[in-house]
Amino acid sequence: MQIEEHYTDTAGFTDHVFALMHLLGFRFAPRIKDLSDKKIYLPPGDHDFSVLSEHIGGTINFKKITQNWDDILRLAASIKKGTVKASLIIRKIGSYPRQNGLATALREFGKIERSLFMLDWYVDPALRRRVTIGLNKGEARNALARAVFFNRLGEIRNKSIESQKHQASGLNLLTAAIILWNTVYLERAVNYLKSKGEIIDENLLQYLSPLGWEHIHLTGNYVWPEKDKLKEGEFRKLRNLNDI
Repeated sequence: MQIEEHYTDTAGFTDHVFALMHLLGFRFAPRIKDLSDKKIYLPPGDHDFSVLSEHIGGTINFKKITQNWDDILRLAASIKKGTVKASLIIRKIGSYPRQNGLATALREFGKIERSLFMLDWYVDPALRRRVTIGLNKGEARNALARAVFFNRLGEIRNKSIESQKHQASGLNLLTAAIILWNTVYLERAVNYLKSKGEIIDENLLQYLSPLGWEHIHLTGNYVWPEKDKLKEGEFRKLRNLNDI
């Protein structure tokens, strides 16, 4: 999957992340809390932006970026090739002292991307809607995982890291199975309605979500009678609309 945009809440927002995501080839689009309190940064020079004076935090140090450009590219290449983990290197860079050349240069580069993003956010309603929709999808997926992970009140109590990984992987597998099942039957339901002459607005299909679980029994006894077992290529009957 080729990522084009990545959505997060404010917790994932730093100048270092803005810089690295641009270098890795996709756009970082966080929903920044208290955006009006954040500052944009301008290139050095004599510019008259008096109307924006309250929102300007200073100028960008291009000299620092140029001096450390090779190191910045090596860091981005290492992350892209998987030589280092992005999460690990971001934590390390964030803990470097402010006088560290690479950390400072990456921060200055991130100020450019953050400033451009903030300006786009102010003037582009479509961007704001897209980010909100993306975050809502992520929250819906998390809600599904919380609903499925009811054992021990949704807590992972194993102290072994391997056991924790097994439980997390099992949870991901189960939620993925539910999402796949929903996707298959949503498509079959749409095709059935079309076959009956219903007019389907294709533009509305993008708003369908495969993240619901109200129709799935998450607790109780699980029984799979042999006579009800579906063969390969077979599907369950769609629910009769008259019975809803």
